Amino acid sequence: MKGPPDAPEDMQPMERNPVQMTNLTCFKSYDIRGRLGIDLDARIARRIGRGFARALGARRVVLGRDVRASSEELARSVAQALVDEGVEVLDLGLSGTEEMYFATTHFDACGGVCVTASHNPMDWNGMKMVRKGSAPLDAQTGLSSIRTLAEADDFGAPRPGGALRDIAPQARAAYVARVLSFIRPDTLKPLKILVNAGHGAAGPTFDAIAQALKDAGAPLSFERLYHSPDGSFPQGIPNPLLPENQPATRHAVRAAGADFGVAWDGDFDRCFFFDHTGRFVEGEYVVGLLAEAFLDLNPGATIIHDPRVIWNTQDVVARADGRAVQCRTGHAFVKQAMRDQGAIYGGEMSAHHYFRDFVHCDSGMIPWLLVAALVSRRGPLADLIAARRAAFPSSGEINFTLTDPQAAIAQIAAQFGPEARARDDMDGLSLDMGAWRFNLRASNTEPLLRLNVETRGQDPAPHVAQIKALLHGAMAQNP
Repeated sequence: MKGPPDAPEDMQPMERNPVQMTNLTCFKSYDIRGRLGIDLDARIARRIGRGFARALGARRVVLGRDVRASSEELARSVAQALVDEGVEVLDLGLSGTEEMYFATTHFDACGGVCVTASHNPMDWNGMKMVRKGSAPLDAQTGLSSIRTLAEADDFGAPRPGGALRDIAPQARAAYVARVLSFIRPDTLKPLKILVNAGHGAAGPTFDAIAQALKDAGAPLSFERLYHSPDGSFPQGIPNPLLPENQPATRHAVRAAGADFGVAWDGDFDRCFFFDHTGRFVEGEYVVGLLAEAFLDLNPGATIIHDPRVIWNTQDVVARADGRAVQCRTGHAFVKQAMRDQGAIYGGEMSAHHYFRDFVHCDSGMIPWLLVAALVSRRGPLADLIAARRAAFPSSGEINFTLTDPQAAIAQIAAQFGPEARARDDMDGLSLDMGAWRFNLRASNTEPLLRLNVETRGQDPAPHVAQIKALLHGAMAQNP
């Protein structure tokens, strides 16, 4: 990133129709997300930046950004705002959100910001933010204060002492060293791995990790797909969780004869897997696999999981004499639970994986290294999860767009609640029906209702069809 802009002209591409509002709708449960020119623009980014510094009393802040076309401009706005608050800004430039998480603690900063909209549509952008120690921010831990200050927009004249420093080379080197500390490169077997960056931010960071592995003598080879960063996303927004986005990686794995495939979302804090046949590996089985790997080395350790798909993880942890703790969906909640419970690992079925020894934060690079180590030691990925998939089949996440998600949830609860063995309202509606279970929840970041169904050895399709029919009825009543 070039230095902070000295004149408003630097911001004009996003400010032709500046958003003027005192109620900033881009503030979500635990981050910033909004439509460009409607919920978020460069002026609002500056207000958020100053509010962030003021609310945290920050003197040093790490700043990164993803590859979206609007991210560099928004990052300049945040940088200028932080400098105006007298903050030393440590600039990572193009980077993954997890690089910001790591650098915030590594450089003893008061907080960190990554300008990213992750997998949201092209006309969206946002920010993920942490406080000192890479601790999460939510309404109770500072986000509401940032919002209040940003909405008031009463910061006064710039404060002295602010500066912008480019720390990208040393920050990435330290990050790569930490990521590689999770494995022993000398124990890896020759593997071919297909990696799909989706033209997001993952490519350059992956290349730095791959070079470090080569220097350490690791016998891995890589096939790269859609590797170069490109904010126009010529293959579409990288979100490998969506079934329509999976064929490219599936076919590339098969064509390359790879041992497994890896795909990332735009800011690569989520990591998705495909086995050697090209079959997508659902997130809950990866959570169980990694939980088992950590418990092998740390008997009795605590594992955090989210409420959406739970039976496989709970069974794996119980078999390994570990302790499974459920928490709300969302990175802020999982990170806090990791700290509160002293957990060694936490996983969400949406492909977020959290590590105690990675500042209690999520990483999209550590998981594929751990899987490479497991495949080297125990055999093909498909074999590692076959029994788990058979024991606890799941539907995968199914999304519905509804004008009144809460009314739809109430209707489903009324239909199935009387027959349920147990009900859990920690995050949306979860009902245990005995042989099958489902979770229905509204997204924290998008106008969607999300359904997940899991069973004990049964085909989940009939249960999915039953719930779908009810939801489609609700959609017809509330178009």
